[in-house]
Amino acid sequence: MRDLKIDLVHHLVGLKETAALLFQRNLKTVAEDNMECNSVVDGNVEEVPSKKVIKFNPPLYKQRYQFVKNLVEQHQPKKVADLGCGDVCLLAILKYQKCIEELVGVDINEGRLKWNGSRLSPCVGDHLDPRELDLAITLYHGSVLEKDCRLLGFDLAACIELIEHFDSEDLAKFPEVVFGYMCPAMIVISTPNSEFNSLFPCAVFRDSDHKFEWSRMQFQTWALDVASRYNYSVEFTGVGEPPTGAEDVGYCTQIGVFRRKAEAAELAVLEHHGEHVYEVVYTTSYPSLQQINYRRRVVIYLVYREVSRLKQKYQVSLRQHELEPEFIAPGNQTGKFTSDLPVPVLTEDDKAMEIAPQPFCIEDKFYVPLQRIIAYPRLGHLCGNVEKLREFLGDVIELNCDGSAVKVDLNDCSDF
Repeated sequence: MRDLKIDLVHHLVGLKETAALLFQRNLKTVAEDNMECNSVVDGNVEEVPSKKVIKFNPPLYKQRYQFVKNLVEQHQPKKVADLGCGDVCLLAILKYQKCIEELVGVDINEGRLKWNGSRLSPCVGDHLDPRELDLAITLYHGSVLEKDCRLLGFDLAACIELIEHFDSEDLAKFPEVVFGYMCPAMIVISTPNSEFNSLFPCAVFRDSDHKFEWSRMQFQTWALDVASRYNYSVEFTGVGEPPTGAEDVGYCTQIGVFRRKAEAAELAVLEHHGEHVYEVVYTTSYPSLQQINYRRRVVIYLVYREVSRLKQKYQVSLRQHELEPEFIAPGNQTGKFTSDLPVPVLTEDDKAMEIAPQPFCIEDKFYVPLQRIIAYPRLGHLCGNVEKLREFLGDVIELNCDGSAVKVDLNDCSDF
């Protein structure tokens, strides 16, 4: 028993010592975060003045993605490629852009593509509320320095934090492939601004895989030369603003936006017969209103919703005026429901609804003319004409004998 107590005491002492050691390490870590940085130069320890940690809000990578997103919203490209797409974060953002019909990502890291591909899959909401346009997404395993004809004819190519990973030989190949062969209408390239590095504590390169980091003059000299050789124009900007008092270093990330000149666009020949070098790692397509089954499903849902709304409005009108359903001929104005609410200012769509045939009631049946349903802007856009609307409704929604109106039971809530 005595030995057990001694062992227990030793165990508690050991726990206290361990806790004290961990506490001291935490204090040391916190202190180091606020102390000066040391660097070794030729074996000598050199004192480096302490520097305040710079925090970007939003984070810098999000600012870069937002820049590309804004570019897409401004120029409405249909086909967009992310060269060096990595963990597909940018593609996951761009897939929500309504204008895009094809998204492609290319990266040298096959495992990373396979791991992150599922992030681009359609979710339940994409099936319930389909896009207007088709969208196909493909991830390719391969090097952006290789020519693959499936990357021809794109409206925008994004190269976000890519070129600084190239050695001099690969950097020389890059313009020939991307600008000369792929020849997209627009190219956006971002890369670190080395002048900003002076604001970071103990920073040489921002990533151990970076082969170089350019100053603004170096990047602009390279970009202007490439633009001149391949008939592009280029504008320079950036993201990640410097802190007050250090504005002279420029943006943390420098960006070049290249646009293919009109004469170059006329000379661009798409070699669709070329070689397929890249390996498809992941591909998916999204439901859209261009697909008849999804368009029909949305049309039926919208018709259900509008007829239900109109029937409810009619029932409220009847209760307000203490009326009972009775036989009313379709042409009789008495059968059309009224409202005592103030008349709002009418838009063009409202005016179209005003001249559309009104719903009517015959005995206990409520009718909504197809001409009125098609007057709703979205249904008019989806169907185009009454004949197409009637075709979409098929035998799912009951029509009257001549097929000119939707027919429902006025007092039966189970219709919808």
